[in-house]
Amino acid sequence: MPKVRDVCDEVRSKNAGPFWVTIDLFFKTPDDFSRYANSAELDSSKFAKIFGVSKDLVKHFPVDSLNVLKVTYARPRPQGGMIERDMHAGQQFVKLLDLDL
Repeated sequence: MPKVRDVCDEVRSKNAGPFWVTIDLFFKTPDDFSRYANSAELDSSKFAKIFGVSKDLVKHFPVDSLNVLKVTYARPRPQGGMIERDMHAGQQFVKLLDLDL
């Protein structure tokens, strides 16, 4: 069973303002993109469970021409709080790398 790290050239995460995080999944091939970008393994419920947010606050933006899936979710707490551990959300993608597809 392939994992996200197997079908993507790059996976990255970043701030999308102080209240949102965006994750970009750059698929290696158009076939991988068409197979997995809209799959149940990468749906809103899965992201909500992994990142501890409501599935209603997870948005998917497939970019067919680039074989990229952008997923944006609301931060559980605003950026810069007292217990912030990843101020720029640059490490959030790591949770997805070993996800079975």
